[in-house]
Amino acid sequence: MAEFNNNPRGGGNDRGGNDRRGGGNDRGGNRDQAPRAGESDLKEKVVAINRVAKVVKGGRRFSFSAIVVVGDGNGTVGFGLGKANEVTDAIAKGIDDAKKNLVKVPLYKHTVPHVMEGKYSGGFVLVQPAAAGTGVIAGGAMRAVFESAGIKDVLAKSKGSSNPHNVVKATFDALLKMRDPMQIAQQRGITLSQVFNG
Repeated sequence: MAEFNNNPRGGGNDRGGNDRRGGGNDRGGNRDQAPRAGESDLKEKVVAINRVAKVVKGGRRFSFSAIVVVGDGNGTVGFGLGKANEVTDAIAKGIDDAKKNLVKVPLYKHTVPHVMEGKYSGGFVLVQPAAAGTGVIAGGAMRAVFESAGIKDVLAKSKGSSNPHNVVKATFDALLKMRDPMQIAQQRGITLSQVFNG
């Protein structure tokens, strides 16, 4: 009887340990594989990680939120927000969310086509083209968006809120309002040089 009782206990411990640990490892493995599969196309940049404390009866529970920007460096870029109890899980969720919200932004000679302002809530940004070799002159949240989109030369200034959520969304607002010079030239029936020089 003693041996019979030990086996179920041992089996119960093995089941609990294997199920939880095995399930956790499998899930973690799958989450790790998804970003790896997309790394050839999309590169991820973590803009900000915020720790959130929830006060409960027993004390405080901490969770994390992460803003992630992904892009292929050729005009395709997106951002996402992930929330989880662990930093790595929050980043993984943010990457998945960003991949669902990819947009195409117009590029012209590795810079933006023209001056544009973007606004979202308290965030207000000014984006203007720069000569080749200038580099990305922008703050941290905007820099991540520009580098992920493949913009190598740009002058940008954040004039409003410094909250990275608002800055990233205002930057996307500015990029999405820009017009492709090639399309404008075709619509007007003029050459590309005439679009810029009049």
